[in-house]
Amino acid sequence: MTRRSHPPVVVKLGSSLVVSAEGTPELPLFAAVARQLSALVDRGTPVCVVSSGAIALGAAAAGLAGRRSSRRLPLLQAASALGQSELQRLWQQAFEPFGVPAAQILLTSAEITDRQSYVNVRNSLQALFEIPAVPILNENDAVATDEIRFGDNDVLAAQIAVLVRAGTLILLTNTDGVLSGPPNAHGSELLAEGDETVGAVFGVASTLGSGGMESKVRAAQLAQAGGVTAFVAAPSSLEALLAGEAAGTRFKARATDESAFKLWLRYGMRAIGRITVDAGAARAIQSSTSSLLAVGVVSCLPAFRAGDGVEIYGPAGELIARGIASVEAGAVAGRPTDVEVVHRDRMIVF
Repeated sequence: MTRRSHPPVVVKLGSSLVVSAEGTPELPLFAAVARQLSALVDRGTPVCVVSSGAIALGAAAAGLAGRRSSRRLPLLQAASALGQSELQRLWQQAFEPFGVPAAQILLTSAEITDRQSYVNVRNSLQALFEIPAVPILNENDAVATDEIRFGDNDVLAAQIAVLVRAGTLILLTNTDGVLSGPPNAHGSELLAEGDETVGAVFGVASTLGSGGMESKVRAAQLAQAGGVTAFVAAPSSLEALLAGEAAGTRFKARATDESAFKLWLRYGMRAIGRITVDAGAARAIQSSTSSLLAVGVVSCLPAFRAGDGVEIYGPAGELIARGIASVEAGAVAGRPTDVEVVHRDRMIVF
């Protein structure tokens, strides 16, 4: 086993990069990415790969590619089940010449939004880094439903980058980075910094993918806010980025000293309930170290239990905090003065 000496790097590849329009794997890309990332691992930097492509590979194998009916959830899940083993085989085959094992981790958002599962995922990844092995992560589309989906692998990659306290997140795409307008549109140009993406006009997602450029910008901003520098760039820029050179569009990390638990509250926890508080409670939460007491609660919907995630809104409807409920919603009825609804230590304030 080896001691890691640098913060991890997370690299995300979408379906349209790893699978052709005909449903065949882009083998040269697998080989190039594995070669570059293996060299990084050899230099002591842990690496995670978030890879789409299972549904595209499975749909081609099942003869579903191009069929309108193939967009139905059961068929998408079946395609994922067919394609996921092939996707993992391709990554294992790509890393094998470099002596780096490729591990498989499939996630739904349930593993990120549950605190214990979140910690377990983090521990598993850290153990793989120590081997060292490269975790290949993907959303577990074969079992995910709308309620437990990340939505796309851009968001998953950003969540993983925050979870492992990565130094860099690289979101690879078919363009050189974030453009000021749709690709090939007159006047569209590369935006070098994430701050320049405000007001940019994005094109539609590819036929194979579920995200698109807007999704990558949102994911990069999430990682940025969690203290991770993110890049949106083309695969041809990967080697330069891994060498510390500038390429694509950079979203520079913002300083954060929040604990892993607070980062989970902010970016990972799933909120079940919505609590609206009065002006006095809002001021107390935002300007002091106060917990939320039932006396300051105006409403809470839907019903939640102790231990559920909740979001706290001010009287004007603005989100002011997220946290874990100390009591069930029924205990708030009548606004008693001695009931703690959310403890300060289990709350993140915006």
